[in-house]
Amino acid sequence: MKTWKTNLEESKKRYVDWWDGKGIVLTMWEHLQKNVSPHATVAQPLPPKDLNQFWFDPEWRAQNINYQLSRSSFKADIMPVANTHLGPGSLAALLGAELDGGEDTIWIRHMGNTEIALEYNTQNPMLKLHLDLLKACKEKAEENYFVGCPDLCEGLDVLASLKGTQETLMDMIMQPDELLSQLQKINDIFFKVFDQIYDIINVNGEMAFCYFSIWGPGKVSKLQSDISIMFSEDDFRTFVQPFIREQAQKIDYTLYHLDGVDAQRHLDALLEIDELNAIQWTPGVGEPQGGDSRWYGLYKRILAGGKSIMANWVSLNELEPLIDNLGPDGLHINVDFKTEKDIETALKIVEKYR
Repeated sequence: MKTWKTNLEESKKRYVDWWDGKGIVLTMWEHLQKNVSPHATVAQPLPPKDLNQFWFDPEWRAQNINYQLSRSSFKADIMPVANTHLGPGSLAALLGAELDGGEDTIWIRHMGNTEIALEYNTQNPMLKLHLDLLKACKEKAEENYFVGCPDLCEGLDVLASLKGTQETLMDMIMQPDELLSQLQKINDIFFKVFDQIYDIINVNGEMAFCYFSIWGPGKVSKLQSDISIMFSEDDFRTFVQPFIREQAQKIDYTLYHLDGVDAQRHLDALLEIDELNAIQWTPGVGEPQGGDSRWYGLYKRILAGGKSIMANWVSLNELEPLIDNLGPDGLHINVDFKTEKDIETALKIVEKYR
């Protein structure tokens, strides 16, 4: 693969080791662009006419992504990944939810009381938007970088986007069998969409995922159930675990996004999924971020359970204590880099443990 990342093969090896519970991946979420020398001469697109073009014009977005990545740092294990997300949980848009482009994200607006139809429609305009964006980015990439899989999401989070959180939670009580049937339909549709996306974006069988810019030598996905912060461990094992397990069985490399302090109660259920490779921890708003010492115990539980970890928004001064306490294996550390000098400083620390 021709690429703007000069140490790609080295970072690939570290990723493979990390998925297998070994070694350290040192990276950041998204890309650093401040004072970075361009990798190529790429023209900057004209400013977008409006937010609709900024988010939903495949050609404009592909040009802008190409320009941004041409001047991004890929030092350490930062992977060159085009961020093609169309909102957190855009699978819901393929099933009837609306996409609303905001200043800094895309919101998924649920359908209210509208009857939902959980069917895979190859003519759905939102599916076309996803695929057109991926194809435009793949053409621009010319294998200088990977085109990331959009953040589709799955399960109860998708249902909540379609009919509302309260209605979805009530279904767990009032019509659990129907809810389980709907969740299986969503998983079935997820795989059909995911495979279509993989066929477009894979490079010699390898692929990347937008969320956390992760890479693997096969099919890769971030998994989640953010709504699970609102219900019990038993309900998690009934309405979430079976469908996460099916995804982990059918996708080569999977990372579960554990979001919020109260979501820690579902960790045991996640560790029961043998095929799940890794768990990422997001403490939540108002909490210390991923490098803080109060999370060491959680990380140790994950590692002891046979999963690799991802720690996010780690500061430079937290890096060495984190590795000292957890050991040098199975760590994916996303540092909040501000400059390439920060990256060099972090590399000197990490190299002591490699």
